[in-house]
Amino acid sequence: MAHVEILPNSQSLQAETIKIVTKISSPAGVGRLKGGRLFIALTIGNNLTVRCTELDGRIAAAAIHDSAERCDAPKCQEETRVAVQDDLYDWIIDGDGPLEQPRKIKWVTGPAGCGKTAIMGSLATRCAANGVLGATFFFASWSASIGRRRKTAFVTTIARQLAEHRDDLKDAISNAIEKNPSVFEKNLHVQLEILVLAPLREVALQPDRPRLQGAIIIDGVDECEAEQYHDGSRANPPPSRTNQQDQLEILEVLHAASSDLSFPFRVLIASRPERVFRNFFDPQNTPTAFAHKLDLHENYNADDDITLFFEVQFNRLRRQYNFSPSWPPPGTIQALVENASGQFIYAATVVRLLETVHQEPPEALLKAILATGATLKTTSHPLEQLDALYSHILKSSPNPPLSVRWIRSINALNRSFVVASYASNVNLLFQTDPDSNEAEHLLGNLHSLIRIPPPSDQATTEYDFYHKSLFDFLQDLTRCGNQQKLYVEENEIEVFMWDRFVQACMRGCSTRFPSLDDFPQFLAYVPDAVNKAWAIPHSKAHLTPASTAWWVSVVIAHKTEVSIWPIFRDAHTSVRTVLNLFQSMD
Repeated sequence: MAHVEILPNSQSLQAETIKIVTKISSPAGVGRLKGGRLFIALTIGNNLTVRCTELDGRIAAAAIHDSAERCDAPKCQEETRVAVQDDLYDWIIDGDGPLEQPRKIKWVTGPAGCGKTAIMGSLATRCAANGVLGATFFFASWSASIGRRRKTAFVTTIARQLAEHRDDLKDAISNAIEKNPSVFEKNLHVQLEILVLAPLREVALQPDRPRLQGAIIIDGVDECEAEQYHDGSRANPPPSRTNQQDQLEILEVLHAASSDLSFPFRVLIASRPERVFRNFFDPQNTPTAFAHKLDLHENYNADDDITLFFEVQFNRLRRQYNFSPSWPPPGTIQALVENASGQFIYAATVVRLLETVHQEPPEALLKAILATGATLKTTSHPLEQLDALYSHILKSSPNPPLSVRWIRSINALNRSFVVASYASNVNLLFQTDPDSNEAEHLLGNLHSLIRIPPPSDQATTEYDFYHKSLFDFLQDLTRCGNQQKLYVEENEIEVFMWDRFVQACMRGCSTRFPSLDDFPQFLAYVPDAVNKAWAIPHSKAHLTPASTAWWVSVVIAHKTEVSIWPIFRDAHTSVRTVLNLFQSMD
């Protein structure tokens, strides 16, 4: 039990009331605080009141624009995307002009890879520097933090940031939590009313206080994944919630906030143009509720910005590799800009490919990229060149289909929050020979797509991916199938992961992996990332009773909350099949 001293140096302290809350917890994966953290406000006078709140332990700290997790997040290169940033900043400050009913929400949209997150991140930094940033939340479906992937901590994270602006607002939010201790178990609309709107109304009544204003910037709402509230293992469980339902709930909550007269902020929402967003922001449905949408693909020509980006990056590469001043050849940048079709992700991927240590020199790689683009027919599909670039990079692997299986399986592990899914453990799981260098063999040429930790960090660092558009490409038969032959069915990925899990259990039964202490713990959680109902019947690999017993002992040793029954069933079903075969031969 931890020993905590309260005001250890005080003398002759008298207090009529002292209230201390010590049992604080946070949802698994929400925020960086696993046990919560006390926020204590002290008022010393005739009474001493100690107000404690769970708010800090209920936020998604990684979702805030300047969080440690976002240190490598894309940002607009200097002097690029200036016009769009200026237009958005002007709207934050001045709105839409003299309207009878101010429109406090603006939708920023555009296809994958057009730079939405970079623009929102750079705009948030600018607003913060100028004192006009209310709060931010950056959703990310690839994040290791569950708080960035789901709605659970959305309102609490906004409320915590707003509390930092004024002490009276912080006190109002703290008092609201004290009066409503169950607020964290309520739906988003109730949380919004208790944690945000009611405190704002309270401080709005106080005269001679600085006026709250500025922006609340929400990015990547289309990447929010649905919360599930029902036990899926029950017979006839209720229908699962969809991502679109939770995304719509967030939009409705923000609309409710903006409609409140006490809400002083303007809200920017950035997302892809998916159906739920198109319908919600359709002027025919709500003609006066929202400001005019900003479509990055339709309203702005990004060619000049992408040209500047390439010029700056090629100058840097020229100095880095001591290339001739005439490199790249005339017309190269123009051709690449045309290939990009307004997609900054194309430009960023080209540069990463050129600066990555590779068997081919950058000059040869650049020629190959240009040649790939030149062979494509001109179409109106803006992702055609990006698809060609992804295909070119993936096919540089010695075994592209197997590399795709690794990539998608790594992503499945990351999305399932498997404990200790560090690169070294992933390698040991997926390699057919634990002593081989299969990971480097397959992924060594793919550094422009995957953040691969250096060997010295692989025991403590996970694999990561630069952009969600890679998986949009890999999961679309029309884009990576046919001639590219990079498409792998989802069911094949499930079977691949299960086969490698069975293989690892077979090895663990005999070797026990003495060199990697956390690999057995990692392996205990791997089945949670696999659709066992499909993978087990379709896999040719089956657990033996001995390997099952070893895995169960690992689960028990690490107190893992996983379902053991499917593993037992697979092992004993396979043994029973063999026995029946021998009996039929008698």
